[in-house]
Order: sequence, then structure tokens, then C-alpha cells
Amino acid sequence: MIKRLLDVAGSAAGLLLCAPVLLAIAIAVRLDSRGPVLFRQERVGRHGRPFRIHKFRTMRVAPGPAVTSDTDDRITRVGRFLRASKLDELPQLYDVLRGRMSLVGPRPEVPRYVDHWPPAARDRILTVRPGITDPASIVYRNESAELARAADPEAHYLTVVVPRKVRLYLDYVESASLRGDLGILARTLYAVAHPASDAAAARRELEHAK
Repeated sequence: MIKRLLDVAGSAAGLLLCAPVLLAIAIAVRLDSRGPVLFRQERVGRHGRPFRIHKFRTMRVAPGPAVTSDTDDRITRVGRFLRASKLDELPQLYDVLRGRMSLVGPRPEVPRYVDHWPPAARDRILTVRPGITDPASIVYRNESAELARAADPEAHYLTVVVPRKVRLYLDYVESASLRGDLGILARTLYAVAHPASDAAAARRELEHAK
């Protein structure tokens, strides 16, 4: 109950405070390339229920691989900035307010990748609401750069990244607490504001997830 109250208060305050930023980003996305302002995609939520996640669109509307690397030519000029700054995630405050997501929780995946999770891990992870951020989000905040170095980005995502994320998701679910969530939010804000810092801590967490 306390976690949900924090989610409602935090997401409502965030939407109000960020309203001018949200409007400016929406205009920039619209002017930069053709297509909708928001990107919507089906993700797997709590107890396996599907929902539509919201992000600012960062790519041209064109066919391509399911995972995105830094070298993907579909990424727009505005989109590259939004992805680097994580501002493309701001519309998910609306998903939190609606109760589909939480401020902190395992990142929601698309169904095809959830199918690759071990059944026992999947059942445990999906007992909580997915979140905008979590330890895996901090560790893999430069995920697209890692994928860009792979010969086959999607294969690397499935065989290397997904198992490590699942381990981090499970660690979060098993030790989740209000104090821990507040710490994750603080670390996320720090990582976004200082993208070049905290690299050593991120590497240590990544080694723990291997």
C-alpha cells in the first residue's frame, strides 16, 4: 500500500512538474520526423497481464530488428538525445499513475523475450509491478552501446543480456523494500545526471549478475 501511494504521488507530481518538458519534447519529436509523438508497445505486466507501455518515439517508423543498438539508422536526431538522457521514458509516469507500472520494479519486457526467462524466475519476477527503473536499468543504462559491438545484437541480447537481467530482477524482487526503492530512485537520478560516473559500481553489479 505504501509503495502504491509513493507511485501515485511521485508519478502525479512528476507529470505536473515535467509538463513543460513533456510539451517541448512532443513538439521536437513531431518536427524532427514523420510519425506519432508516442511509441506504444505491448509489454508483460504483473501476473503476466499484457499492457501498452508509452515512450516518446525515438526512431523512424520503419521495419528493423526488435532490439536497438547505437548504430541503428532508424534512430532520429532528437531520438538519439532522448535515448541518451532517458527522457524518452517520461511518458511512463502515466503508466505508473494508471497502476500498470511502478516507479521502481523489474523493467517490463515484450512477450517474446519473457518467453526466454526460466519458468520459475518468470513466475517470481511477475509477482510485482514492472518499473520505470531498477538495478538492471542502472547497470545496463548503456545497453545499446554494448549491442552495437555485437556481431548479432539480438542473439547477444538473448544469450548474454537477458540471463543477467533475470538475475538482477530476481535479486530485486527478493530484497525489495521502500528504503531500497528510494535508493534506486536516487541512484537512477544520479546516473542520468552524471552519465560518465558510477561506471565502477555498474561493472561490479554486472559481474555479480554473470
